[in-house]
Amino acid sequence: MKKPKAGLKNIKAVLRQYGDKEKSLILQGFFKTGPGEYAEGDVFLGIKVPVLRILAKRYRDLAFGETLRLLKSPVHEERLLSLFILLLKYRKADLPGKEKIFKIYLDNTRHINNWDLVDATAKYIIGDYLKDKNREILYKLAGSSSLWERRIAIVATHHFIENNDFEDTLKIAKILISDPHDLIHKAAGWMLREAGKRDSDCEEKFLKKHYALMPRTMLRYAIERFPERKRQAYLRGMM
Repeated sequence: MKKPKAGLKNIKAVLRQYGDKEKSLILQGFFKTGPGEYAEGDVFLGIKVPVLRILAKRYRDLAFGETLRLLKSPVHEERLLSLFILLLKYRKADLPGKEKIFKIYLDNTRHINNWDLVDATAKYIIGDYLKDKNREILYKLAGSSSLWERRIAIVATHHFIENNDFEDTLKIAKILISDPHDLIHKAAGWMLREAGKRDSDCEEKFLKKHYALMPRTMLRYAIERFPERKRQAYLRGMM
């Protein structure tokens, strides 16, 4: 891929060169953009994620102001590209630079408004930044009226899980047991499953205490890797 010129106008033009109308229609259905759905009105160009990652490397030196303008775009791939650029900036930054990007991320959660945008970045920016800091912000996010902030709260803990730190994952998963949205049930179950990969006793202790109250989807995701007999026992309420 030829290195594109910097600048927001050129970025938007380049993105449209890689757009695919047929794929955009598929993505609009997959990401639930219809009336009343969780991503109502989101606009897709139909660009593959690997292409966006390559472009992010080309544009990694894009000014913060223009990166934020891209994040506020109504076009899904433009927002995802801006997040990939922010992630690259974060990885190269010193501690004050990381703090700046952490705050930018939290100040713009209304634009991080689909599950792929959250899942591609929350672990690597929010989770990484909070690894050795107070994590109270995650509990504020977990109690937010925003679906996406609640998903950020639980997915960010994936970074802690990878460092064998499960406490916040379990506490936030407990908070989210009563969440009304399927996307939160999936994310919480996913994180419980990830914790269980590293400490099965830790996960099972949580499940035995809470599985009867857990939404079915959360439970299914959490026990996905269990032996069939044990999985069925949980599903039938026989543990």
